[in-house]
Amino acid sequence: MSSELNIQIEELISQGAADFEISKVFKTEIKKYITSIHERHDELGGKEFFVSHTKQLDKYLVLLYKYILRKHFGSYQPMSNNIPITLIALGSYGREQLCIYSDIDLMLLYEETSGYNIKAILEELLTLAWDCGLKLGHRVHEVSDVQSAVCEDITIKSSIIESRIIYGSKLLWFSYQRVLSQIRKTNQKEFVLEKLEEHKQRLLKYPLTMEPNIKDGYGGMRESNMLYWVANIIYGTTNLKDLVGQVYTEEEYKKYRSSLEYIFQVRNALHVTAKKKMDQLNFDILPEVSRKLRIVPTANFTSERQCMSKLFESLHIIHRFTTIMTKKITRHLVYDTKNISVLKKHRHSKNLYIYENKLYSSFFKKPKTLNLFLKELVALPSTIQEFDRGYINYASHSIKPTSHNDELQKTVKALLFKDNLSSILKLLYNSGLFRAVLPLMKRMTNQPQFDGYHKHPVDIHSIKCVWHLENISDPFVKDVFDNLSIKEQRLAKIVALFHDAGKGRRDDHHIIGEKIFKRLSQSLNFDSSDAKLGARLVRYHNKMSQVATNEDIYAQKVILNFTGLLQTQQTLKMLLVVTYSDISAVGENIYNSATAILLKELYIQSLPAYDNHELLNESSRRAAKQESIKQTKIYKNLPRITQKKIQYIASNQMFLQLKTYDIIDIALRAKDVSNFDYKILNDTQLKIQIIRQTPINLAYLLGKLEFLNIASMNIFKLYDEKKFFEITFSEKVDEGDLNFIEEIISNSLDMSRTPKLKIPKIKRSEILIDCNHTQYLAQMKVKTSDQKGLFAYISKIFDDYEIDIESAKIYTSRGKTRDLFLIEKNGNFCPNQDKILEALCEDEAVISL
Repeated sequence: MSSELNIQIEELISQGAADFEISKVFKTEIKKYITSIHERHDELGGKEFFVSHTKQLDKYLVLLYKYILRKHFGSYQPMSNNIPITLIALGSYGREQLCIYSDIDLMLLYEETSGYNIKAILEELLTLAWDCGLKLGHRVHEVSDVQSAVCEDITIKSSIIESRIIYGSKLLWFSYQRVLSQIRKTNQKEFVLEKLEEHKQRLLKYPLTMEPNIKDGYGGMRESNMLYWVANIIYGTTNLKDLVGQVYTEEEYKKYRSSLEYIFQVRNALHVTAKKKMDQLNFDILPEVSRKLRIVPTANFTSERQCMSKLFESLHIIHRFTTIMTKKITRHLVYDTKNISVLKKHRHSKNLYIYENKLYSSFFKKPKTLNLFLKELVALPSTIQEFDRGYINYASHSIKPTSHNDELQKTVKALLFKDNLSSILKLLYNSGLFRAVLPLMKRMTNQPQFDGYHKHPVDIHSIKCVWHLENISDPFVKDVFDNLSIKEQRLAKIVALFHDAGKGRRDDHHIIGEKIFKRLSQSLNFDSSDAKLGARLVRYHNKMSQVATNEDIYAQKVILNFTGLLQTQQTLKMLLVVTYSDISAVGENIYNSATAILLKELYIQSLPAYDNHELLNESSRRAAKQESIKQTKIYKNLPRITQKKIQYIASNQMFLQLKTYDIIDIALRAKDVSNFDYKILNDTQLKIQIIRQTPINLAYLLGKLEFLNIASMNIFKLYDEKKFFEITFSEKVDEGDLNFIEEIISNSLDMSRTPKLKIPKIKRSEILIDCNHTQYLAQMKVKTSDQKGLFAYISKIFDDYEIDIESAKIYTSRGKTRDLFLIEKNGNFCPNQDKILEALCEDEAVISL
């Protein structure tokens, strides 16, 4: 390539061609190279590809520079060593880790000399490089001002210390290296502290998720860079391999380098596939990246699952190695002498110190067998919430047995009963001991979750579940948990840890998980009753969430089916706290007030089933609520006619769903409504309550509010032809939006208004109708893709057929919506269901019960 390009350039120079003609030749050649990169990527690995790509760019820059020199000097060009200009690669380009679409960090180093027109040469070189399509991130420095530039802006120091000569004056390069040596020795502590803070902020911004950022995130290339920077500053090394035997073992380094090589391969494949700079491996691009990496699917695992699982493992290894070794290398530089006396005061035992619930240890603490190490953990105070890098390093060197004997099993059991279990699990995870201590969880370690719901891999999600159980923020769930016995609380935490242990296999993870828990119970010698209870909880760990969000939790048969699976009130209580922890661990704000209300209501509705099934009968529950209302002081002071109206409220669901005082409040508000009244609540979530005697344009109201996510809707018939509407949304709105919402509510009184509704795409197989749901209600379930205006459109169709919705529940997750409608049996729904379905659906046959 170089010789052919050289000949072309020479011909153009001899013809007196302008710079733009020269740049066109270079641009064409560079484009041709980029196009061929796909083939070269398949031939080369991670680091090998980086080096090959870097060398190719070096050649282009050298040719451009030589052309500019030829243009300026003609036939009298001096030797390159005698021209005081040096081209220096910085950053990832300097490290020879430049990815395809990354910026090329270049320094043009020079020394001002009166005999040369240096600045004109540099300006023309940069202009020509940009015209050729090279993405340059450049710095231009005279050798004498480099050190002062670093002192003024310490952020460029990391880039400067990764310098690599491309071409130019060796004399200038030697002068620059002397300056580099001084830069490394200057402000070392300030530089290291700044890099550690940057690292901390990056991890907060890019934590490990199911779509990891492999450059800036947890275990990514930046973590590797950070170790290189501090090693370069403190030891002056340009190759981390030089520290083998001095800071870490050869085995540790090889494991780290192997993991880093895989990250390089994934990043190259990511850039080649996306055809742009991209550092986040998302679900959309994962299949093509897996293909680029030539990962072959197996009988048990798809290529995507294998790709992501290996990526998670590599990220963990890199994070563990770099964070431990960075602390080990920098500890003498950043420590505060005042801390020595503080630690001495809080000495727990030899080489162990506990301060502010954090355990500190020396890097020289000798490793023990796994059993002795775990016994040490068991003996430590349960108040410990964190472990420093020294202790994580010590833990990581524990001597692992080939199998668990009885003594080790006893120690593991004692460990699982610790009050600070989540902190211990995090330590085991960070030190690489998670599988060794809990071999039954081996298959689910580093397992991705592609459901679009979970934000973390299975193992991290499971550890977070335990943390949320130890730190319950929902007062109702906390009260239920606190009233469990110590034994039940411990069992609930172990269930939370093992609830997804069945994942990573082809079969249903609920059934596999149940079997794994039984094996765990046998190996750890649990009581038979605890073993059965724990296994049942694992089997049905997400049943409470499913029923609360998808079913009519006020229907007797729904409650009886649900409680029949659980068998005991004890299981119900423990399942509530496990469900809370499971949902909370999915991601931030997944467990919200709407979810909390549904779970609490299902729990309350289920409790009577274990005492007397008759208490679940709709008529019995209505009668009980009516009796409760009669006993209140407010009710007793009401006029007799008002008392009668409350007792004869038409809606059964109102008595089943609402509390005593809420029913009285709504009934009294309705008494004075002659036309229309509404109330807007905007505390933890937006609620709109409407009482009307005149018709309301529900389709218009819902259509105009489609920019908000509706969680549920109740419509209760009261008395005197009045109705109560309550629409609950998933979150609160800005105060500034309330005036707009009030205007929409007022306009919904106008029945002539026709909302502009997009017709949703619903298949008949996505609708389930049960005309015998209860004595008074029919049920319609819709499970389809999440679409704006879906609920409003269904309401419009119901309005067209004069169908009365009693209540509705909307649950959206993973791009799917699951809507539940309870419909009054007034003769308009079931006889017309075929026509209604024809209006709603596009094809197939409806499922009807």
